[in-house]
Amino acid sequence: MFLQKTIRKRAVVNGIGIHSGDPCTLTFRPAPPDTGVYFIRSDLPGSPSLKVSARNVNATSHQTTIGGEKFSVATIEHCVSALSALRIDNIFIELDGPEIPICDGSASAFLNALLDVGIVEQDQPRKYCYITEPIYFSEGEKHAYVVPYHGLRVTVTIDFPHPKIGKQTVDLDVNEQSFGRDIANARTFGFLKDVEALQARGLAKGGSLENCIVLDGEAVVNPEGLRWVDEFVRHKALDALGDLVTLEMPLMGHVVLYKAGHDVMNKLVKKIWDSPKSFRHVELGADISEEVQRYSGWQVPI
Repeated sequence: MFLQKTIRKRAVVNGIGIHSGDPCTLTFRPAPPDTGVYFIRSDLPGSPSLKVSARNVNATSHQTTIGGEKFSVATIEHCVSALSALRIDNIFIELDGPEIPICDGSASAFLNALLDVGIVEQDQPRKYCYITEPIYFSEGEKHAYVVPYHGLRVTVTIDFPHPKIGKQTVDLDVNEQSFGRDIANARTFGFLKDVEALQARGLAKGGSLENCIVLDGEAVVNPEGLRWVDEFVRHKALDALGDLVTLEMPLMGHVVLYKAGHDVMNKLVKKIWDSPKSFRHVELGADISEEVQRYSGWQVPI
């Protein structure tokens, strides 16, 4: 039996907010079994909390934002993506202001903070959302679907009309090792024209070449270049894992995305919720061999 997990003790990540450019601090704290993942604003009266859930997602343009009556939190995907890979079920994420530290634009600072304090099992079994039948969502040329798989796997394809990006695909069986090795350090990216437009509106004041890959019309502006030639699609896989946390339960399945950003991921998660005949809750070790065998030879079209 696989048990739920939280962290051993508090962990702190410091940085600046991507929009304000102001210093901000995030603190991970252990949470009891069956809690889930919550953001807490310690600087607001009563320290209000907000669950990381697709029900609370209120914006998906270039980032995932969750919001409630008291506050909202933007760009949650980098912070929570490591929770998917580490299978952390219960955690409080405390903020001292309206923004999450952008750090270097990847998930590495959050992953390292969690690993440094250690992860502990709790006294309740983990229940997985095990996909038993394909669930599909499409919107124009964008599509996203999930099929049965004994584990967590993501296949992500992007296609940008830029000479440094083009069409890229990454296929990853997700675990702590593969996440840390292959995608945790992949940075977010943007185009110079968009950055200039945001800054003209008083946004992205904290954005810089230290926390974002920036591209002009032909090349990568960052003097150090890329960490991988396909760093762009690796970051999109990182984003997708962050968005999966809004499912509120660990997924066992193979997620396939084509040109699918945060908006499509949010709709896929809701489609899973609305497809109760296509998944079931299992504790790892339950008899799921029939579904695995049924789809073991299924080929993912790219």
